[in-house]
Amino acid sequence: MNSSPDVVVVGGGVIGAALGYELAGAGAQTLLIDRRDLGRATDAGAGILAPETAFDDAPRFALSMAAGAHYRTLIPALVDAGAPDAGFAECGALVLAQQEHDDELFAGTAELAERRCPGVLVPLNGDEARALFPALGRVRSVLHNRAAARVDGRLLAAALLHGAGARGLAVRDGSVQEIVLDGDRVVGVGVVGSGGDFERIDCGAVVIAGGAWAPALGRQLGVQLPVFPVRGQILHAHIDDEATGEWPLLQPVLDHYLVTWPGGRVVLGATFESGVGFEARSTLAGISQLTAGMSRLAPALIAASFVEVRVGLRPVSIDDTPILGPFPGVGGAFVATGHGAHGLLLGPFSARLVAETVLGQTSSHDLMPFSPERFATGRTGGPRRSHPVL
Repeated sequence: MNSSPDVVVVGGGVIGAALGYELAGAGAQTLLIDRRDLGRATDAGAGILAPETAFDDAPRFALSMAAGAHYRTLIPALVDAGAPDAGFAECGALVLAQQEHDDELFAGTAELAERRCPGVLVPLNGDEARALFPALGRVRSVLHNRAAARVDGRLLAAALLHGAGARGLAVRDGSVQEIVLDGDRVVGVGVVGSGGDFERIDCGAVVIAGGAWAPALGRQLGVQLPVFPVRGQILHAHIDDEATGEWPLLQPVLDHYLVTWPGGRVVLGATFESGVGFEARSTLAGISQLTAGMSRLAPALIAASFVEVRVGLRPVSIDDTPILGPFPGVGGAFVATGHGAHGLLLGPFSARLVAETVLGQTSSHDLMPFSPERFATGRTGGPRRSHPVL
């Protein structure tokens, strides 16, 4: 990159990569800076794409449905660009009640899904469910979500970066330590490179997409981003069955989920551990919890070979709602974080919406429920319209 970028994107997970893809595709000279934090949620996520049962409230549900639809255009576009496989597949999902105390929640889930997505989720009996997922244990009630899909977070991020690179995105390793302001407008960022050297990079706008690490930069802009790391441990195992890629996801209403992939790969998750800070490590307690879940959900798989435990630090906001859009009172500053356990589902579409605001375009989706303005403190003058970078 021979001149100052129009936009600096902070963070190289799925959301940062998707921002780079969208911004560069619109002609913005874009630089993505990534310090590759251990425990980044993208690198551990199981990749369940089932918006039909993701949220109860209208704003998040509408966002999730639009995000699910976005995948159906994004993945073919990445394939056309020659990007590597993102691990996307429309595999369906089984929503399960396993025990008596699941019944009330299952009934509510079924009623809500039928009201919002008529005919998409259909009831099955146990034998019908096991025909789709042979290793399934005992269940009380089953809904088959035929629209559900899966995606591999690591592969998706790589595919997006490939596509973004073809569009002109520049990427460098480093840590953005500060956002440089001239009055109330962003004019650059201060970066510590991989060799420890400090450099100022001038830019017209910055987008903070640093997941659970985003609040530190938010505070510099006078906005508290109440986003906290919540650890999730996900167990990966292997069985000698090549047909696993054809099996649906398993989504118990009150237990751990299970995702299978081609070639016998089996993924069970996830723990939900708050208050552990940024300790991205597996624990015996977490592994024990997950194996107990496996024995309830698919007892035949308890003999699977152990492969690894992946650990991700989900960026969970205090109201469990993503934080998307321009910072109030600061021209050229934007954020995309707080997706919690739904980063792979919501991330690429969230990135498109934030890219639209960076570019000064009319957003294709209502971002007001997700605005960082709801957490603004200590700034005067109120929100201002951001200046387009192009």
